[in-house]
Amino acid sequence: MITKRQEELLKLIVEEHIKTAKTVSSKSLCDILNCSSATIRNEMAILEELGLIEKTHISSGRIPSEKGYRYYVDNIMEPKKLTGEDVLKLQTIFHNRSLMLSDVILKSMEIVSELTSYTSIVLGGASKNNRLSKVEAIPINENRIIAIVITDKGHVEHKNIRIESSVSIEEVQKTIDLINKLIVGTPIEEISSKLEFEIKPIISKYVTQYKTLYNAFYTAFSDFSKDSNIRITGASNILKQPEFNDTNKIGDILRKFDDRELIRNIREENNGINIHVGSENEFGEDVGLIKTNYEVNGEVGTIAIIGPTRMEYGRVLALLEYIKENIGG
Repeated sequence: MITKRQEELLKLIVEEHIKTAKTVSSKSLCDILNCSSATIRNEMAILEELGLIEKTHISSGRIPSEKGYRYYVDNIMEPKKLTGEDVLKLQTIFHNRSLMLSDVILKSMEIVSELTSYTSIVLGGASKNNRLSKVEAIPINENRIIAIVITDKGHVEHKNIRIESSVSIEEVQKTIDLINKLIVGTPIEEISSKLEFEIKPIISKYVTQYKTLYNAFYTAFSDFSKDSNIRITGASNILKQPEFNDTNKIGDILRKFDDRELIRNIREENNGINIHVGSENEFGEDVGLIKTNYEVNGEVGTIAIIGPTRMEYGRVLALLEYIKENIGG
């Protein structure tokens, strides 16, 4: 148990380091607390003995340890009051009735990423809860089309599909018309199986290049059922943080962002907002993760923010709480 003054001192060290990314000296704390330098040094020595702050190799100052951040998050931190600008930007998205639910969630998290300069992740509702509503196609050139998959939950996914030049746009459209006619209403995770055993024989009767198109759409729907609910925004933001100016760290975090299994493990089952500091998450000791779930129209998903351990926990907490309360409002 630490004293009230030590707790106040830890709060100042954490929040000053969050703000500046620099070590915090006893002199700078003296100016704020109006205490003698000797008193501050003694209290800092106790905090260091308790493992709440630590010395770096490059400065005589101190920074919070992982344990110190954990204590701060659990016992000291309070959600920050959102600014009028924060609220206005988010409300613009929430009140845009032309946006589908999936777009509201994605765009609101894009704004959080923009406001905080951290990385946002959205894990939409599990594909088993989504049924196919419609498929559309936009030709890009003779070898590529964009397939647009729309679910009954308002989720929209774009898939790049490569096709052989021998396949005509008419045959592509004919295939899509058959898919819309025969499997609309099918759960997303069952579409690949239905394509293989029920739709392929039918398509072969009407489409000359059915094998090419079948393979293309089978792959697209298989990918969609696995990864359709994953969206990462601002992946490069975390690389702008001083903690990630090392090429090895950059490569490591980018590989983790590409690891879909690791990203899927972020999914939150609890209703509250959970904060994972450093080694408490799978992204590394220099990383903080804040996540929560949301539920709208029976669809449950997870929204998360990834930043340095030195992230503005109170502000991110307030932003996620605001989104959680207002999605679908």
